[in-house]
Amino acid sequence: MAANSGDIFSVSAPAVTKELKQERAVRTRERVLASAAAAFAAKGYPAVTILDVAQSAGMTKGAVYFHYENKDALAVAVTELFNRRIGEIARAVEELGLPPVSAVAELLIRTAVAFRDETALQAGARLQLERQLIGAQIPLPYEGYTDLITSWLAKELPAAKAGEAVPAQRNREVSDGDDGSGGDGSNGSGGDDVAGPSCFDGASPALAPPTTLATVLVSAFFGAQHISWVLNNRADLPERTIAVVRAIIPCAEEDIELCPSAPRG
Repeated sequence: MAANSGDIFSVSAPAVTKELKQERAVRTRERVLASAAAAFAAKGYPAVTILDVAQSAGMTKGAVYFHYENKDALAVAVTELFNRRIGEIARAVEELGLPPVSAVAELLIRTAVAFRDETALQAGARLQLERQLIGAQIPLPYEGYTDLITSWLAKELPAAKAGEAVPAQRNREVSDGDDGSGGDGSNGSGGDDVAGPSCFDGASPALAPPTTLATVLVSAFFGAQHISWVLNNRADLPERTIAVVRAIIPCAEEDIELCPSAPRG
């Protein structure tokens, strides 16, 4: 027996209506969050009001309060958005399959570009500076970011996982006075291609353990982004980031060349 219109609508209409309401609620919540991020980035936590957020989002204060209990809840949500965005950047870099040091450099460069261009990251960074003024506990900054960089650097050399300084060991030995040509125009490797020197191949003095390198890199990077923000509104942050990597890992030049996001020229 064919179903009548009453049978159809009695089942499907409530489900569709509920789904549409949920979609609208999600879009509204996202609009509130985007407006809060823009306000926090521009004015800082103390100066922002719920009215600022509501007016920017084009809604009433009551609509904002429906989604977020107070300004503290908005600050927590923006900080969580910051952390999610950092995670997205890290996953995208992992999918590139770059060598470890190149992956670290690419992660820092992409994060720098996001800081320069994305309001959510700008807001998250500012809220971290103002965390003592926020009446709620916001996620601690950069811990997962540092742990990830540590794990990538530890892949470069198994011995590094133990937290030891990485000794010098070239991929191929070149004797004094020998340019590595093998005397026959070859590269000295029997005609086979050899990998270029990596940061842990001994071309430079022993590097610090991965944990130390990661801590220093992250500290220097986020310090650079703050200085770049104050001086140039982060316009030169990608270039400053490359300078940080080169200064802390001097042997990373070839690894930087492999980074698709590295500034050229």
